[in-house]
Amino acid sequence: MRDGFVKVAAISPDLKVGDCAYNAQRICEGISKAYDEGCKLVVFPELSVCGYTCGDLFMQSVLMSAAEDAVAKIRDYCAGKQIFAVVGAPVVAGGKLYNSAVAIYDGKILGIVPKRNVPSYSEFYEGRYFEKGERLDNVDKTYYCGDEVEVCSKAVFRCLNMRDFCIGIEICEDMWIAGGPADALCAAGATVICNLSASDETVGKDEYRRLLVKTASGKCNCAYVYSDCGEGESTTDLVFSAHDMIAENGAILAESKPFEGGFAVSEIDVSKLASERIKQNTTPSQPLKEIGFFSALSETGLTRNIEKLPFVPQGDADRTARCERVFSIQAHGLAKRMKHTNCGHLVVGLSGGLDSALALLVMCRAAEIVGLDKKKITAITMPCFGTTKRTRSNAEKLARALGVSFMKIDISKSVQRHLKDIGHDGVTGDVAFENAQARERTQVLMDYANRTGGLVVGTGDLSELALGWATYNGDHMSMYGVNGSVPKTLVRHLVRYYAECVANPKAGSVLLDILDTPVSPELIPAKDGEIVQKTEEIVGPYELHDFFLYNIVRWGFRPSKTFRLAKYAFNGDFDDKTIYKWLYTFVSRFFAQQFKRSCLPDGPKVGSVDLSPRGGWRMPSDACKAEWIKDLESCDPSKK
Repeated sequence: MRDGFVKVAAISPDLKVGDCAYNAQRICEGISKAYDEGCKLVVFPELSVCGYTCGDLFMQSVLMSAAEDAVAKIRDYCAGKQIFAVVGAPVVAGGKLYNSAVAIYDGKILGIVPKRNVPSYSEFYEGRYFEKGERLDNVDKTYYCGDEVEVCSKAVFRCLNMRDFCIGIEICEDMWIAGGPADALCAAGATVICNLSASDETVGKDEYRRLLVKTASGKCNCAYVYSDCGEGESTTDLVFSAHDMIAENGAILAESKPFEGGFAVSEIDVSKLASERIKQNTTPSQPLKEIGFFSALSETGLTRNIEKLPFVPQGDADRTARCERVFSIQAHGLAKRMKHTNCGHLVVGLSGGLDSALALLVMCRAAEIVGLDKKKITAITMPCFGTTKRTRSNAEKLARALGVSFMKIDISKSVQRHLKDIGHDGVTGDVAFENAQARERTQVLMDYANRTGGLVVGTGDLSELALGWATYNGDHMSMYGVNGSVPKTLVRHLVRYYAECVANPKAGSVLLDILDTPVSPELIPAKDGEIVQKTEEIVGPYELHDFFLYNIVRWGFRPSKTFRLAKYAFNGDFDDKTIYKWLYTFVSRFFAQQFKRSCLPDGPKVGSVDLSPRGGWRMPSDACKAEWIKDLESCDPSKK
């Protein structure tokens, strides 16, 4: 449960309709299995202690007594086990019969939650037996299993020593209707919704059921643990398939496919959900009855998928759709700026690297949108001390292949003169030596754009902004930055997509060679014609930095938690010390370089993470990193 992870399970045991003692034994076996796997929450189907399809047997006192005995057996079995179990049972309260969920923890019944929405249509005729749970919106009490137990259709169960772990309970139909209980439960703080279900199987229903669970979890920023009746319930005209699912914020984490076992287990991240709700200040708040419990905070082993490249779409279909959407957002944003300023010319510094290549591709698409002749796009390459033949050649080849205007302006003499003017020897490779080149290039672009009545399009990407890997008032500045919210791993993906799926053969060939070129600002003189200054050797691998950026900025995770996730995701790719080293670098640079992000040019937001001071990130330029570094140092692998 540390770091906000809670392992949960949805189980559909093989039941016998009407045989409560048998069913209790199967449920206890399921609890034991979940407990052995380290689960802190396990959910069973609707009316699981007796069977959903009992029909008029629900009117029989024999069944009711047997069901209560079964719940008592399950409760006693849970004694000494710190696992929250939710089972379905018919319960009488206030002289009425309710289709209920019984919440059990460590040998005690914490509460009973009746089903609010009781269907009586098609194959469902629950209204024949059960009262609507909304009659018990306010807390009532009933004598059940030898104890006085609280009954309430709207209550949440909160772990008092891990308050982000807060459970709400609904039953089947409650999820299928508009404005179901989950809305109010989540507004009251529930981060996990348990749905005890008896959804019979028909053609196509599994897809719709999956969509409902994903949508419900995404809409409420919560996790859903959905437990469905299994084949043991199949009788007369109905067939059940044990379609269990665990979802988190719109994504399915685990699923037992219909007719394939009825057991789904995964880890949900309740701190991630709580963080998202804090960010979204439109999330409603509604106080409800809160029932507390304590649970030991133990380590939760991870089995869920943690994406190494969270910004990069997975699968060919997703890749095509996502890349096209990103290009469209970038290009339409630039097109709007061009229309607004009545711009008839675009200027870009084309280095032969990835970022400027992507910017040029976006500029070409924007030109198509506004009907601008591509010859009105000028790509300028500005070789200096560190420029290699490969990058200079690729810049020219790409411009020619895309049909834009191309210029080469050697800035070596200008930079040497400037360095001499400020008392620099022109040889020492210090910060002034490097940045003088970047600022000279920016001056050239700006002045050329002024001469032609054009706009300078910026090329810097989101990863560089996070690290501050840009020269202040150099490549840091432009008139519109099309890549400002595109991380480096996605830049690579976009360029590869364009090369393989969109570009003409000549442009595609150049783009593929650019992809194979080491990332470098080329501000240090080359050696034997080869790039010396390789960015990822200096600041670290961009795949790691993008992972850190996503988890720290998007979800607000501690560095220590991000380190744990990175170790899990990159197991076999990087050792712990390497991950720790670059995470330390990321945190340090992220705080030190905020002043550059506080005055960024405009640019389109394309994803869920951006660092624009006018968009998704507002941070003081002089914030102290001490608490974040302290948290990270608590897991320093060299001290263990």
